[in-house]
Amino acid sequence: MGVFDVVAVRKQFPALDEGAAHFDGPGGSQTPQVVADAVASTMTSAVANRGTLTAAERRSDEIVVGARVAVADLLGTDPRGIVFGRSMTQLTYDFSRTLAKTWQPGDEVVVTKLDHDANVRPWVQAAEAVGATVRWLGFDTETSELDDLTPLLNDRTRLVAVTGASNLLGTRPDTVRIADLVHEAGALLYVDGVHLTAHVPIDASYADFYVCSPYKFFGPHLGALTASPELLETLRPDKLAPSTDVVPERFELGTLPYELLAGTTAAIDFLAGLGGTGATRRERLQSSLELVEEYEDNLRDDLEARLAAIPGVRLYGHAARRTPTLLFTVDGWTPAAVAERLAAAKVNAPAGSFYAYEPARHLGLGAAGAVRAGLAPYTDQSDVDRLVAAVESLDGSSEH
Repeated sequence: MGVFDVVAVRKQFPALDEGAAHFDGPGGSQTPQVVADAVASTMTSAVANRGTLTAAERRSDEIVVGARVAVADLLGTDPRGIVFGRSMTQLTYDFSRTLAKTWQPGDEVVVTKLDHDANVRPWVQAAEAVGATVRWLGFDTETSELDDLTPLLNDRTRLVAVTGASNLLGTRPDTVRIADLVHEAGALLYVDGVHLTAHVPIDASYADFYVCSPYKFFGPHLGALTASPELLETLRPDKLAPSTDVVPERFELGTLPYELLAGTTAAIDFLAGLGGTGATRRERLQSSLELVEEYEDNLRDDLEARLAAIPGVRLYGHAARRTPTLLFTVDGWTPAAVAERLAAAKVNAPAGSFYAYEPARHLGLGAAGAVRAGLAPYTDQSDVDRLVAAVESLDGSSEH
């Protein structure tokens, strides 16, 4: 077992030199120097449309192939089934429209009230377009645990969309168990792994579709989806007539951003080097993310206990399995006002619903949402201390 060294990790992030304590990772992590270097190096190297004739063509092809292998190593899946897109949202819209071609009136799709809207609205709109029925899975507002899925499944269920971890509350549903239920019903499972992938070892092979975003785990702004090549072969997306029909390229519209793919590979290599051990990158990734999970969970437990002890602070979400993400409000203060005071103290913990439209409504928080504090591998004890001190300073103050 390796050792996680947060001091060494922090030195790799130039953004931390500005002096802010970053709890804004759930919206996008800071970037290590090696990732920026990979992006810049690609942009200043000779690249061209993929091919084998020139050095520029070969370089582009190697970048794409290398990124597919890297993402597959991170997710434990087949590189032949890795699809890249502009974002998770864009990929989900593309796949919802493609899958809806196989649905008929009376078919059913299940979405949850725990999910980010990017794993809700595309499915709702796709179902509406073909006359399929949308069923909603709720969650307990005290524990933030999902309700039982079983009553919603039947022989008309075509797809279930569920989060790997709530970007608002951190709740981690038992998606492997959900996959078993979904597959017993003969349906497909689409998992939003955007918030989860940065924090724990991932084996996405249980899901029919698993999608994530490299910019949540130190990489560039991009989306990546994994599915079995065999499943992708059965799907016919809309595409340009002369574009390739080969999987996975048939799902990638236009020329891929080679510089962002190079940055994605660099980010995954960086993750693999966070103290983990093993002969292969996959093994190092699993080992490193185990260390990250333990480190972040310990910090979260400390932060949660200290925030809970502050008069007027209300914490939301108490699931047994969670990411290091805390959501809270302070009596007498709007979430926006709390975030403003924290920002003045150079503590970056934003407020809102963070596109988690349904869970914010279900909790009664509405558009104002709450303050979200998300930990990352570069978060240290001094960051936690600064956040706690900033929240404590609100006690007895008047809101403005």
